[in-house]
Amino acid sequence: MLFEHMRGWVMNLAGGQRSRLWSSWPLAVFAWLLIFGASGAHADFRVCNATQNLVGVGIGYRAKAGWVTEGWWHIEGSTCKTLIEGPLSSRFYYLYAEDAERGGRWDGPINMCVAEKEFKIAGVNDCFARGFQRAGFQEYDTGEQASWMVQLTDESATMDGTAAVTGQNPQ
Repeated sequence: MLFEHMRGWVMNLAGGQRSRLWSSWPLAVFAWLLIFGASGAHADFRVCNATQNLVGVGIGYRAKAGWVTEGWWHIEGSTCKTLIEGPLSSRFYYLYAEDAERGGRWDGPINMCVAEKEFKIAGVNDCFARGFQRAGFQEYDTGEQASWMVQLTDESATMDGTAAVTGQNPQ
């Protein structure tokens, strides 16, 4: 679908004649690189699971209509998943994750609502009264970067044995 749109755009750029599209292939490649970047890097919020276990991840963020939490993304050990595609629209994002095999969790001091099954919840107050659970999310200040990556690791970050979570601008 995107390619068809791009082909139509390049065709218009090349003079609107279908036969001229293929003769302007270098122009099409140049236009593609201008629009999507030569590096192929994508702007998004990714979570990488550096453990050997399956983890479930929830994310919280401020949307135009207010606070939203979403989950669960299931991320296999030694893999990454994109939770938010495209350039980030907020400066602060919040993350909560649970180790599905060992029962540990990556959490923080910011309380937000979650559910047992897949969820998208508007609002962070009165979780229990609305039939949800409450979990402590860790805050990430992305500094208004377009992309951000969080890596969940097994390394002990504190004396209570909770696993370390690191966040960074991947660029």
